[in-house]
Amino acid sequence: MKTQVCIIGAGPAGLLLGHLLRMEGIECLLVERQTPAYVLSRIRAGVLEEVTVGLIERLGLSARLKAEGLPHGGFNLADGERLIRIAIEELTGKQVTIYGQTELTRDLMDARDDRGLEVVYEAGDVALHDVDSDAPYVTYQKDGNEHRVECRFIVGCDGFHGPSRKAVPASIGKEYERVYPFGWLGILADVPPCNHELIYANHERGFALASMRASTRSRYYVDVPLTEKVEDWPDERIWEELAVRLGPEAAARMTRGPSIEKTIAPLRSYVFAPMRHGRLLLCGDAAHIVPPTGAKGLNLAASDVHYAAEALTAFFRRDDADAIGAYSDKALARVWKSERFSWALTRLMHRFPEDGPFERAMQLAELDYIAESRAAQTSIAENYVGLQV
Repeated sequence: MKTQVCIIGAGPAGLLLGHLLRMEGIECLLVERQTPAYVLSRIRAGVLEEVTVGLIERLGLSARLKAEGLPHGGFNLADGERLIRIAIEELTGKQVTIYGQTELTRDLMDARDDRGLEVVYEAGDVALHDVDSDAPYVTYQKDGNEHRVECRFIVGCDGFHGPSRKAVPASIGKEYERVYPFGWLGILADVPPCNHELIYANHERGFALASMRASTRSRYYVDVPLTEKVEDWPDERIWEELAVRLGPEAAARMTRGPSIEKTIAPLRSYVFAPMRHGRLLLCGDAAHIVPPTGAKGLNLAASDVHYAAEALTAFFRRDDADAIGAYSDKALARVWKSERFSWALTRLMHRFPEDGPFERAMQLAELDYIAESRAAQTSIAENYVGLQV
């Protein structure tokens, strides 16, 4: 089969790009190795920047997001005793919206048939070929047969472990990585949140996060060593640890309940450059990973998709090859700024194994400075709501 753009991966990034291209009349095909049910089962974050919300509005798919999403004009940092509110709307004029990545993916999936977006699910052994030529192609196995997709461009939206990044020769690609010595133990429960805004807490026992997916569903995290196992953390142990780390004000408003999902997610900072090689463009986790502390993962993927859609539209509309050539540098400029913010916030809010009394004192001094400085709060707010694309 033939198409103009073959997109590897039908998670939120791939689906979003597919919808944007179809809106411009560009032919595309998505190839996904998992089932639709599996794609929807992946529980991820849900803090959306205005850029991400704007793309969904542009597609005319924001009705449920507007009805069920929770606009937030601020969030909180905590040091175990007090809450330091970062008033992002007052400081920047912008908001973020709490809307689960699963729900966003569902909206994009539900609209694919009506918008003429074709997705091949359960595609095995996906491989990219001749990406540095003018005629790249993709092969995959389906129902015991090999299929071939001839295209003008391939876009890898297939995550950190997908095949797209591996199609870039080692002599061309460069990796930048920081693996953190802890993971986030998360608990999802159908209980009201303890605060109407997110709380990122730095306690002497470690990091904690109080967040939500809806007004009746809460998502909490504590950081734990990578050697920990989920089965060693019964619900009550997690709730007790959260109460200590989040501080007395949040603990007093916390509603406890049975978990409906528990996981431990490792943290890393990772960037692969360049994000384009020949006729292959990389988007989202295929090119970069950020620790979830800064709520940037999905939003960075969305900004990549924005740049990729612009570049591909310019190429097919105006034969503008320069737009394709500029994609990587444009995307990476925003990626590195978001990596910096996520790394800095992770460093501020977590206890590292090598940290001693001095490092702890520096964290508390920084939090005290943020509490007293509007300039510091403005800098954090600008990064949290998302830099301009």
